[in-house]
Amino acid sequence: MLAPVQPAAGAIVPAADSLRERVVLVTGATGGLGRASALAAAASGATVVLLGRKVRPLEALYDEIERLGGAAPAIYPMDLAGATPKDHADLAAAVERECGRLDGIVHAAAHFDSLQPFEQQAPDEWNRNLQVNVTAPFLLTRACMPLLRRAPDAALVFVFDDGARVGNAYWGGYGVSKFALQGLASIVHEETESSTVRTHALLPGPMRTTLRRAAYYGEDTMARPDPGGAAQAVAWLLGAAAIGVRGKVLDLR
Repeated sequence: MLAPVQPAAGAIVPAADSLRERVVLVTGATGGLGRASALAAAASGATVVLLGRKVRPLEALYDEIERLGGAAPAIYPMDLAGATPKDHADLAAAVERECGRLDGIVHAAAHFDSLQPFEQQAPDEWNRNLQVNVTAPFLLTRACMPLLRRAPDAALVFVFDDGARVGNAYWGGYGVSKFALQGLASIVHEETESSTVRTHALLPGPMRTTLRRAAYYGEDTMARPDPGGAAQAVAWLLGAAAIGVRGKVLDLR
């Protein structure tokens, strides 16, 4: 398994232009952490491929990145819940054709419906959790690995959840998928450890996100920090400065 590591005191901030000339693909790019990660990567100089379900929010994020002076991003609408292996292969081919390279993937997309007893969780909902949260990262990483291996330094960033929390009652398919994602990231690390492809994981603390609001009904989610701080850590992991923590879980809690 990937070993945990905690950052030194203070926020993790990527160096200016640390991702210049790099192409980074962010899944769930219009969600809480995905959107913030896309903005942070763009601010660090990356050309960002924005992957999400809906075109309009992707276009709005595209415009925001351009207004902030970032490199023109690319938009790729795709619903991970229904995407086939061919869809992922087509995405990898499109990135190669349009961008010429790929230097990183941020697996920020996540699906969570609600807390409920496992006996009441519909099989379709169970399958959707596993498809979006673990099967899609497998398919996307597999399809893009030839591109990543051609980069002089490439990074995969998986986003974990607190196992002590999601292993409890009522977390259902989401909790199971997050344990499975840890296994996938560990296997990918072991198989790429001697290559130029680095595997990282991020364990953020509670954030002001839609997923948090769905899971904690009575909580004032607005009192939680926005995902911007965690996104800075994501951008740092994508850059060469994080080589020393490859195969680690950066624990921000």
